[in-house]
Amino acid sequence: MLLLTNGPVRLLFLAQALYWSCSLIGITLTSIVGVSLAPVPTLATLPLGMLMVGNLLSVHPLAMMMQTRGRRAGLFVGALFGVVGGMLMAFGIYIGSFWLIAIAPVLIGTYQASASYYRYAALEAVTPVQKGRAAALVLGGGILAALVAPEIAVASRDMLPVPFAGAYIALAGLAALGASLMIMLPDGGIPQRVGSSGAMMMNLLRRPVIRGAVAISAAGQGIMVLVMTATPLAMKYCGFGVDVSANVIRWHLIGMFLPAFFAGPMIDRFGPRRIASLGAFVLVISVAFAVSDNSVSAFLISSFLLGIGWNMMLLAGTTMLGEAHDDAERGHAQSVMELGISTTATIGSLASGALIIGVGWAPVNYGVLPVLVVALFLLWRGYVATRSAAQA
Repeated sequence: MLLLTNGPVRLLFLAQALYWSCSLIGITLTSIVGVSLAPVPTLATLPLGMLMVGNLLSVHPLAMMMQTRGRRAGLFVGALFGVVGGMLMAFGIYIGSFWLIAIAPVLIGTYQASASYYRYAALEAVTPVQKGRAAALVLGGGILAALVAPEIAVASRDMLPVPFAGAYIALAGLAALGASLMIMLPDGGIPQRVGSSGAMMMNLLRRPVIRGAVAISAAGQGIMVLVMTATPLAMKYCGFGVDVSANVIRWHLIGMFLPAFFAGPMIDRFGPRRIASLGAFVLVISVAFAVSDNSVSAFLISSFLLGIGWNMMLLAGTTMLGEAHDDAERGHAQSVMELGISTTATIGSLASGALIIGVGWAPVNYGVLPVLVVALFLLWRGYVATRSAAQA
């Protein structure tokens, strides 16, 4: 009902679906394009790595832009970067330039960074008792992308004489639709608090609640990216084909977005800390399935649960972040969160291949467990500190 009656939430839900459609097209095809154009095999994954770099470089400037000029301006600019990045990718493929397709994803990374703020925009469009549901519904727009993006990629990859160039034209078109939706968002910035960005962000990180929110969200993101990126490679070493791996990843994506229909109401009812802890428990079960067997069903179930646990931890951390900052600190607080998430995602993406080759599938999954323990410790330590301060 919230999605149907709240205009901004509805727009952000559709924008999320468009962004994830772009993202899934990129995930599906960019490595293939990199392999075909890279001068040496070791550079084949550079375009995806540069996408992460673009994300990291953009999260803070976009947050500051939205702090002063409003959500509409920042999210519109971010989507425009996706349009330009998609067109440059298509042109680079068309002329056979590896270095152009290695640089263009930096711009698409800016689009990715802007899309990470959709759920925060949703929080600002609802009452306090609806925040969990609003963030979950917006994130749930990805379920539409999981259903349609693979078909868009297949239908558009041969649209131009050079294979795959058409798919990135389609990506640019989807980003343009996302930009058009952002123009319709309510506008308005909030005055910034005076002081340097670095000092303000360090001050925010001194607050136990914010440390806990960042820790649980960043842990969920890093674990999800690490294991998701490693899964197709592990399946290849187990003798499974690309089609089988693609089906497993599809179920992982469904797991990522399916909780939109129940995680949000659960956060509003039971509180973000309990749901974050439940998400961490789901990840432990995912690890148990992953190390139990090398069958397709074990990979599929563990990947599906990986997506569900990530969703719960991310949404709970997002909701919890707003408990410990005021409106004037909003941009810096959200920048701290997204920098933490982007950093762990980049580390997970870059490390996954080396870890699978170096230590194997089971140790990678077991390595998830101490990260979860640390994140949960920081999460509940923040709660205890807040209760103690309130009682004092």
